[in-house]
Amino acid sequence: MKKTVSNHVFPFILSLFLLAICACSKDTPAEVVVAKSLTVDTNKIEFQSIVNSVGVTITSNVDAWTISSSDTSWITLSQASGNSGTTLVNIAASENTSNAVRSAVITIKSSQAASVQINLTQLGAAPVVATELYPSYNTNPIAADASGMSSTAVQLAAKIKLGWNIGNTLEATGGETAWGNPKVTKALIDLVKQSGFNAIRIPCSWNQNLANTSTAQIKTEWLNRVKEVVQYCVDNDMYVIVNIHWDGGWLENNCTEAQKEANNAKQKAFWEQIATQLRGFDEHLLFASANEPNVDNATQMAVLTSYHQTFIDAVRATGGKNTYRTLVVQGPATDIEKTNKLMATLPTDKVASRMMVEVHYYTPYQFCLMDKDASWGKMFYYWGANYHSTTDTDRNATWGEEADLDKLFLSMKTQFVDKGIPVVLGEFAAIRRDLTGDALTLHLASRAYFLKYVVKQAKANGILPFYWDAGNTGVNASAIFDRTNNTVFDTQALTGLLDGLK
Repeated sequence: MKKTVSNHVFPFILSLFLLAICACSKDTPAEVVVAKSLTVDTNKIEFQSIVNSVGVTITSNVDAWTISSSDTSWITLSQASGNSGTTLVNIAASENTSNAVRSAVITIKSSQAASVQINLTQLGAAPVVATELYPSYNTNPIAADASGMSSTAVQLAAKIKLGWNIGNTLEATGGETAWGNPKVTKALIDLVKQSGFNAIRIPCSWNQNLANTSTAQIKTEWLNRVKEVVQYCVDNDMYVIVNIHWDGGWLENNCTEAQKEANNAKQKAFWEQIATQLRGFDEHLLFASANEPNVDNATQMAVLTSYHQTFIDAVRATGGKNTYRTLVVQGPATDIEKTNKLMATLPTDKVASRMMVEVHYYTPYQFCLMDKDASWGKMFYYWGANYHSTTDTDRNATWGEEADLDKLFLSMKTQFVDKGIPVVLGEFAAIRRDLTGDALTLHLASRAYFLKYVVKQAKANGILPFYWDAGNTGVNASAIFDRTNNTVFDTQALTGLLDGLK
């Protein structure tokens, strides 16, 4: 009888056959896909303030990668690209001469793998500490008080429309009335407010008003007098800038390494006293570090920055509303071109967005201030494209007119305003000439146009204009008001200023 394979046995035999095939093929190599990667041996580097460098190791199996820095102004890389394998890249940092910590990000990327980053920071230079040549006058610091101090510097700048200087008065050598002006009264401040100004700059001297020169102690009666004048302004809802003006030149003429230590000590002592005395005022009051510091180069600028740093630190340390007060620092010589060139970095402030920069504008000098001809040039009587004389042609301005002004003001907008740092035009003016007839008429019209143009272009560039009024109503002077009877003296000039706001 013939045997046959049953139906349930056949699948079993087939399974054994397939297993045998699999077993035979297990030693056959399969193609392996390796993932692309890009790695670096650190993701964080902290540099000291001095010139230094660090090497980082990049490991990859990509065909190509690139490396770049978010800030090339102080970071230098030894190479910009690489390929598969292990690569050592050197990251170098230049010296950080400011007190502020700065940061950057290094990015390494490839089209074949995820990017990686290295976070860089560099410490600031050690701040100048004012030597304790004088006793500390920050004897009662108080807790921070934000009431009435909500505006940032930018917000405050938007509220300041047009400013006026009480010139040649509280800064006068020999006392408030020594340079021919009467004492400031509330009636004068009321007149200034009624005439269209909503801000006042009070140039102040302090060094001549000391109770004790060896300890830099300011007389109480002088501190009280300055406070009284500030109160006149604030009572009128006016914004006020109080500074340390020329003050005998102890700071202004000594932005030098030789005087840095002593001047920082005096700056600290003065501002501790001023800030404490005026601490109760709200954001209507601003402090300004100096006036027109005599600075011509980077070395002197570094010294001036230390004076500003001492000013900021001293004011902030007194606490209260001073913790948030907007502070104003001056450019070198308050000259726009020098400021544009030399003021690359600002002092540091632990409170963000509460700083302004100050410059002045008396350009061209021959039109604004020059009161007698010199070997290098003559006085200008007529300024502006449409205000040149056809008969007195050698007195027409030959430089510093509209196009030059536009360029200078725009440089301040670009350097500071666009970065959230308002600019105070702390002083500007043009003196009245001793002319007669048609020459005088054209000169005064030209001068009114100059004032209008300065205000108009200042406002267009986010700059806050403060007119310089020294009080003298004679020739070669710039008074808007007659302070002897509290009346408007120069209506034409005042109209020019106000027209600039339109």
